[in-house]
Amino acid sequence: MPEKATMQRAKEDLREGKSPSTAAGEFVREEIDHVREGKHGARSPQQAIAIGLSKARRAGIPLKPPPAAGKVSEETRHKAEHDYEKGRTEPKTGPEGSTARGRSRLDTMKHESKRTTSHDALSAHAKQAVQKRKKNG
Repeated sequence: MPEKATMQRAKEDLREGKSPSTAAGEFVREEIDHVREGKHGARSPQQAIAIGLSKARRAGIPLKPPPAAGKVSEETRHKAEHDYEKGRTEPKTGPEGSTARGRSRLDTMKHESKRTTSHDALSAHAKQAVQKRKKNG
């Protein structure tokens, strides 16, 4: 699960009155750092961001799941709802990878690319996201 320093920064953001998405950004930053330092990989920048948001929800950050009418699949939305509920009832702050499934997930992710969170890859993702917002809004 998240590092203690990440939890502290996120809780401080919430205490300062910042939005839950800002607090969740701390978890996304942590996840990007994990990929960059080689702890595991990711198939895309979006996957690294999604993992960070999931960690934030499970850690108790009140980040609502995406709306049903949004652009995410039903399965993704359901997972986000589950993570949100899990964080509301019993936030988990123990060590990551303590179960067989967690270890298996990390072993699989270690084979993924580390380049997906490079400065260039994240920049390209941000530019694409802005273009989508301009087109839709």
